[in-house]
Amino acid sequence: MRPSQSLVSVIKATLFVAALVPFARLAVSAVWFPDALGANPAEFITRSLGDWCLRFLLITLAITPLRRITGWNWLLRLRRMLGLFAFFYGVVHFSSYIAFDHVFDAVAILKDIVKRPFITVGFTALVLLVPLAVTSTNAMVRRLGAHNWRALHRLVYPIAALGVLHFWWMVKRDITEPAIYAAILALLLGYRLAAYLRETLALRWARGANGPPATSRRG
Repeated sequence: MRPSQSLVSVIKATLFVAALVPFARLAVSAVWFPDALGANPAEFITRSLGDWCLRFLLITLAITPLRRITGWNWLLRLRRMLGLFAFFYGVVHFSSYIAFDHVFDAVAILKDIVKRPFITVGFTALVLLVPLAVTSTNAMVRRLGAHNWRALHRLVYPIAALGVLHFWWMVKRDITEPAIYAAILALLLGYRLAAYLRETLALRWARGANGPPATSRRG
């Protein structure tokens, strides 16, 4: 069943509000209920924001497989918004790291990015997210052209991988949670690879089947 445009708009608006709930909850807790954030509120806030950035990245990557499996093409109308929320949480995650860990000391931040591998890959992922966010509008799709736009936005794959690696290297002992994210990412990328190979083989088979008949050689 294909939902109406109005229903899709309601779903999109509801999802928009729901996506802001984690941020609002952290903000409210930081102001009125700091004890709820544990012994180290600054670390809790920074890590929570990073977690949500990675979650939205994976949710965004899940849209295409889910659309293909279910046939719900209207899901594509949610993908851009979800990707922008990944960027939003990535920016506030990095901003909280700047504010809480280094109190806006630019020199210390640069040294940290260079010397600590998990921060290096996390910062790289955020930088790569910037052109995707900037080119997310319909006007930029027209300006770049659909082919170039799709090529640029394939950066989301290495970005997600860098995000998982950032989380994995950050965790010192229990790697259960980053391993779960890694497994989800591997499943999503594996689905895309399988779909690509299937479509490529089908196209080659179709070209071969429709090609000119072979000519016999005469000796």
